[in-house]
Amino acid sequence: MNRYESAKEIYKSFGIDTEEAIKKLNETMISVHCWQGDDVVGFDSPSALSGGIQTTGNYPGKATTPEELMQDIEKAFSLIPGKKKLNLHASYAIFEDGEFVDRDKLEPKHFKKWVQFAKSHGWALDFNPTLFSHSMVKDNLTLSSPDKETREFWINHCKQCIKISEYFATQTGVPCVMNIWIPDGLKDIPADRFTPRKRFKDSLDEILSVPYDKSKVYITLESKVFGIGLESYTVGSAEFSLSYSTYKGITPLMDNGHYHPTEMVSDKISSLLLFHDKIALHITRPVRWDSDHVILLDDETKEIAKEIIRNDALDRVLIATDYFDASINRISAWVTGLRNLHKALLFALLQPNDMLKKLQDENNFTDLMIIQEALKTAPLGDVWDEYLKRQGLDNCYAEDIKKYEKQVLCVRNRE
Repeated sequence: MNRYESAKEIYKSFGIDTEEAIKKLNETMISVHCWQGDDVVGFDSPSALSGGIQTTGNYPGKATTPEELMQDIEKAFSLIPGKKKLNLHASYAIFEDGEFVDRDKLEPKHFKKWVQFAKSHGWALDFNPTLFSHSMVKDNLTLSSPDKETREFWINHCKQCIKISEYFATQTGVPCVMNIWIPDGLKDIPADRFTPRKRFKDSLDEILSVPYDKSKVYITLESKVFGIGLESYTVGSAEFSLSYSTYKGITPLMDNGHYHPTEMVSDKISSLLLFHDKIALHITRPVRWDSDHVILLDDETKEIAKEIIRNDALDRVLIATDYFDASINRISAWVTGLRNLHKALLFALLQPNDMLKKLQDENNFTDLMIIQEALKTAPLGDVWDEYLKRQGLDNCYAEDIKKYEKQVLCVRNRE
């Protein structure tokens, strides 16, 4: 009996079908962020990151052109199992023949090459307006700015992004998630918290006045607790974003780095599922704040996955990744983080959830604890290896990435 067959029997003793778990994982689509490959720089502005965002490190080989970024995405995706979407920011527009338009004038044609790239690999696309790292971010304010011209610029940008998102969905045949996040806030204690939020609400109302096909575009709203330079007040707080999403019938998005350190997104998922048809997640790894470290197979990642699986919500939770680490090989950051998210989902799929729920309802916390602890040392790795094997992959990807670094990434720095 090989290792997988042995693991299959062990999980069967808990009432778990490993074949069904592998099948469900293989069908789960995860949206992968493009911005790990170039440290969130994009192609429409040479300016440094701003708006509460920071990337640290200067590892060799950062992508600096659309062609280089696409090349790196292809390499990373070739080592990542499962179904994938590619998640783009508006700042990754590709201009041709000397053309340039500002973000409020972006059109679907500026993303035609991304659509061709995605379709050639059978990938779908998600999208994000880019409301940071731009001269029209005035005093860390965009859609909540007291300056009408600033608000109108970003309102028009988001309206154009809805058109682009619908174009993505039409071209790929898969709904596009369009996520709105703003960096708006204040460094020190505000004199008025209400009015900026009122302006933000009015701006969102104007953006959502644009007619669009809701079967093709899922508009999400992402909250944040604070960022660099806006430590004391964030306009788009959790309470605002959740309330607005409910008010307008759009999809709330939770990034597990966007809360206070003692808040757990895993604890919030069940509450939102009770009141929303769909919810969206950005999975990352915060270290004391929204530092966007590479995802590990840690307790919170596993708990988030368990909440999705035990509530039978794989078709209701839009899962995406969002992290960027420039201190290590960027391809490895993509692959390691995504593989750990897949492992967390597999771990959740290999839980006897009906049995565990029954024990809780029966107040049998003794057996519940015993079984939960026993499952922690069950042979997850053997099932994981089988999952990879069926997709032509294995756990030994480090040498492949080092070879790519030597032949591709390091060459860029010499040119």
